[in-house]
Amino acid sequence: MRTKPPKTAGFGDAELATAWQAASLLLGYPDEELLARRPLLRRAVAALPAPAAEPLGRFLDHLDATPPQRLAADYVTTFDQRKRCCLYLTYYACGDTRKRGMALLRFQQAYQAAGLELDGTELPDHLAVVLEFAATGDLAEGRRLLVEHRAGLELLRLSLTEAGSPWAPVLDAVSATLPPLTGRTEEAVARLIAEGPPEETVGLAPYGADPATAGPVPLPDPVVPVAGARS
Repeated sequence: MRTKPPKTAGFGDAELATAWQAASLLLGYPDEELLARRPLLRRAVAALPAPAAEPLGRFLDHLDATPPQRLAADYVTTFDQRKRCCLYLTYYACGDTRKRGMALLRFQQAYQAAGLELDGTELPDHLAVVLEFAATGDLAEGRRLLVEHRAGLELLRLSLTEAGSPWAPVLDAVSATLPPLTGRTEEAVARLIAEGPPEETVGLAPYGADPATAGPVPLPDPVVPVAGARS
């Protein structure tokens, strides 16, 4: 059964930035660095409106109650081995097709326009990267990117919820910071649920390749991180 996302509450710019920064960190690999930040994250989350504070607080409770090795294994199983729980936003709109290369390039150009350069460890559409950009780089442009990929975010939220994932509340919090779903977005979500992302079976090319010759961009292969490393 589909569950409705929380209603959007009134968030000021500072509250949006705090919510997105917290969600970005909590969607990262649960390494020692993230676990050490729990007290700081709790203080930040406590100051947010309830639609974000409550679900983020529940996930922080899960971090407190779960052994680190179990957290790490669950993270890999959830996000690296289930395509419907993919953290790469353009995958939902474009699949592994030629169009995905151009979509990734638009993310990269948005970051460059804000004077930011990625270090190459993640594709630019990774949700944690987009949320960090929205929080610390350009709030308005980051919000636009999130809203542009609202259907993919909603499918991710629904997939995590239906799987009973402890990360589902983090997506509930992100949804609470965005406008309510429109009829058009709900139709796009229904299509994604029924049909999945687009598919294409031609050659591959990286997102920075010449758009005239670029092929599809595959998702990174699942890799089990070593202890203390971030996925």
